[in-house]
Amino acid sequence: MADAPTLLLERLVKQRVTLLLKDARQLTGTLVALDEHMNLVLDDADETTAEMTRHLGKVVLRGSNVVTLHAPQAAAKSA
Repeated sequence: MADAPTLLLERLVKQRVTLLLKDARQLTGTLVALDEHMNLVLDDADETTAEMTRHLGKVVLRGSNVVTLHAPQAAAKSA
C-alpha cells in the first residue's frame, strides 16, 4: 500500500524544499512542520516571483495553496 501524502512529507522535515504556489510564486526553505491538512511551516524561506526575490524568514502556508513540492535532497538519498 502506498504511503499517505503526509507520511511522505514527514520524511522531508529538516530538508530544503521548493514549493510552487497557485499564484505562480516559488518558495524555497527548510521544511519545519506539517499537519494532517498539509499546511506547511518553512524556515529561512525565500520567495521568488518573475519580478523579484526576497527573504521572508519563517512562513506558514495553507496546504491548498501548494501546487508542487520539490525536494532535491530526497531524490539524492533514494538513488
